[in-house]
Amino acid sequence: MRELLRSWWREPRPTRPAPHGWRDATLVALLAAAALVEGLARWGSLPQPAAVPVLIGVGLTPVLLWRRSRPLLVTLVAFPVCAVGEVVVGSDLGLHTLAYLLLAVAALTRWGSGREAGFGAALVAAKITWSTVVGHLDPDDALGGAGVVAAALAVGAALRWRERARRREVEQVTLRERERLARDLHDTVAHHVSAIAVRAQAGLALLETRPAAAADALRLIETEASQALTEMRTLVRALRRDEPADREPSLRIADLRQLADRTGDGPAVEVDLVGDLDGLPAPVAATICRLARESVTNARRHARDATRITVRVVADENTVRLRVSDDGVGPPAPGRDGFGLVGMRERAHLLGGSVDAGPEEDHGWTVTAALPRAVA
Repeated sequence: MRELLRSWWREPRPTRPAPHGWRDATLVALLAAAALVEGLARWGSLPQPAAVPVLIGVGLTPVLLWRRSRPLLVTLVAFPVCAVGEVVVGSDLGLHTLAYLLLAVAALTRWGSGREAGFGAALVAAKITWSTVVGHLDPDDALGGAGVVAAALAVGAALRWRERARRREVEQVTLRERERLARDLHDTVAHHVSAIAVRAQAGLALLETRPAAAADALRLIETEASQALTEMRTLVRALRRDEPADREPSLRIADLRQLADRTGDGPAVEVDLVGDLDGLPAPVAATICRLARESVTNARRHARDATRITVRVVADENTVRLRVSDDGVGPPAPGRDGFGLVGMRERAHLLGGSVDAGPEEDHGWTVTAALPRAVA
């Protein structure tokens, strides 16, 4: 309990409270009009001089405009003024419309810091206690008023916590969207740029001794660059609000065979597809393709002295399994466990699957993934 109170006492103000606008001005005008109408209608039954409660009831309404930006100041103005008015008339002010001051009480816990809420609540409690002691309030009325004040404070705190929960939810959604965008950008850019870099290095090495092979490398670079531009445009279209997201083409398992169609220097890629892969849900098929493509890219970049990369996809009734291995030698090169592998694991986790990667006992590096065939 002590820790809870200490935490509340240190609670800062909510950031960026909304400035008062036409709705607040309308509310103040309506409350002032209501106080004036009640005062005129009950002029004879109000404590005398009746002008005092009426002027207080009408005059305090403008302070509500600052209940969000200066909640403690509003309380420091409103309740002492009411206490002075009670001294003048010698009793409770008797104006029912003054119940609008509960808005100021609720604002303490909704918009104030923990210290402001504590000081404000203490001031309101002191005012109720003083009115009871001097005889302006009956003990029963004072007890009921304290309960209403406590309810107003609770409502303000509930609104504050609800807004905080909403903000956290928005932040989580934003974070997930940023992670998704990071994965998509990595899948789109890193794969093609890595392939371009590898082909460019091979082309430079073969330029003088094997010009034809260098020309093949240039053609592959052109193909990779064109595909990168196409996928980047697709990604941008999906992110634009005025473009439908469903225009993004889905990757299919059959697209994996393109990994084996590449010619030129570097390890050869063998693709083996086993089982019923035609009826896979689009998210599962796209994820398998992206995992395989990223694994092949990593193998081409990091597998030392590798001559072959094997991609094998096996599907049964419940699970789709991917295995990508190379025949490189020696320990894995630094950087294998980078953002690409992190993104791969995140993608698999989103579908309830898993990704593992590590060196084989004798040689090479292997990436395995398992995804449920059915997507919830």
